[in-house]
Amino acid sequence: MQDELWLLDTVRGYSIRALTLVALQRPPWLPLHLPSGAVVMDLLSHYKENPLPFANLLGVKVVSAAADYVVGEMTVREDLCTTPAVAHGGAIMAFADTLGALATIANLPEGHTTTTIESKTNFVGAAPAGSRIVGETTPVHRGRRTMVWQTRITTAEGKLVAVVTQTQLVL
Repeated sequence: MQDELWLLDTVRGYSIRALTLVALQRPPWLPLHLPSGAVVMDLLSHYKENPLPFANLLGVKVVSAAADYVVGEMTVREDLCTTPAVAHGGAIMAFADTLGALATIANLPEGHTTTTIESKTNFVGAAPAGSRIVGETTPVHRGRRTMVWQTRITTAEGKLVAVVTQTQLVL
């Protein structure tokens, strides 16, 4: 079992270091020494307290987050639809891109950022207005200069809507 933890600088409010603790490698009695003024926050709490602005606009809710797996949900609102009242392809792609970016952020070395350099979407089914879609993002490749993620988007009932593969550049 692995716990994803973030050390946050409480004065400036930005991430200063990502730290992965593996229960079998660190006995529970061994103290964790933190820098003065730092607080520990799990990755999911970090994303919920520091959401991406465009993710807020779309209504993306991150429900699970770890270095190798991000799950999010989004309600298909009328303003995210095309005719006949199904999720617009761009909204689906933006949802997947957001989850892939968050997965990359969880794996970035300190002081680095990321940007999407390629994205491919296979649309398989429709997501009607008012439905909830779920995106599950997993790594295909996590390298030093690029990371590749695959996001499966389904309806809450499990019907496949799209599969998105994206490449993120590590800057």
